[in-house]
Amino acid sequence: GGSAMAAVRDVEIDPEGTFKYILVQLQHPGGGGERRHIVRGSGAAETHNHIFEKVNPEMEKLGYECKCLGGGKIEHNSKDKKIRVFGLSTGYGKADHSVTVEILKKVYTDYEITWSDDKK
Repeated sequence: GGSAMAAVRDVEIDPEGTFKYILVQLQHPGGGGERRHIVRGSGAAETHNHIFEKVNPEMEKLGYECKCLGGGKIEHNSKDKKIRVFGLSTGYGKADHSVTVEILKKVYTDYEITWSDDKK
């Protein structure tokens, strides 16, 4: 693995609130080498596509191909140190929330993190 991929943060989400998120797979063009999954979420994004449209050019600059593996919502309660992953993306389908939770756990080590297929 090169240092460029290591420089990409696993998670970039809002510090508080309920917002849309997407699960993105990064890989080198041609599919060789390592693959990584990153989580991106933002309350400013009206659609899941808005998040992807922001991430994609950033990653292309670093030399990665992005693939959106689906989306959902994240409820981030920083006061109680809880994160809930749920819902789905109309455009991209439902992300594998269990994968998202594993990635979130790497960053929010002292949080209680749960997921469900509930819509709300």
